[in-house]
Amino acid sequence: MNSSDGGATERPRSGPRATYPEQSGSALTRRRWAFGLTILVVVAGVVLAVIGYGKFGTSDVSGEATGYEILDDRTVAVQFTVDRSDPSKPAACVVRGRSKDGSETGRREILIPADDAERIGVRTEVTTSRPPVIGEVFGCTVDVPPYLQPDQS
Repeated sequence: MNSSDGGATERPRSGPRATYPEQSGSALTRRRWAFGLTILVVVAGVVLAVIGYGKFGTSDVSGEATGYEILDDRTVAVQFTVDRSDPSKPAACVVRGRSKDGSETGRREILIPADDAERIGVRTEVTTSRPPVIGEVFGCTVDVPPYLQPDQS
């Protein structure tokens, strides 16, 4: 017998057995590794899903523009609604005006005080640096910056 037909007991130096050596692990060991890696991938996927939902899932507050009015070459009035899951907490919304080329030309932060209603309508004016063509709500949050909060003294 020669090394190419599997008869040699020591490791062959040439032939197919040298190029493609026997696998060292049993089928059961390979199955365990595959099962373990599958479980690891599933657990990692669940962890990423939970983190993603917490970060990008439904928010505590949202704002949606319901209309706008161009008042003059430097001012746009924006009307919008704010929906809060907990209306007893104040919220802050960023409203902006945009020019014909789509660039933001004015921005204003608005404090939405605590209230009893989950949905509230708000109207505000935004001063712009160029003639506005649209007014919109950029976003809302329950993390109200300190400079927007009323004096508590």
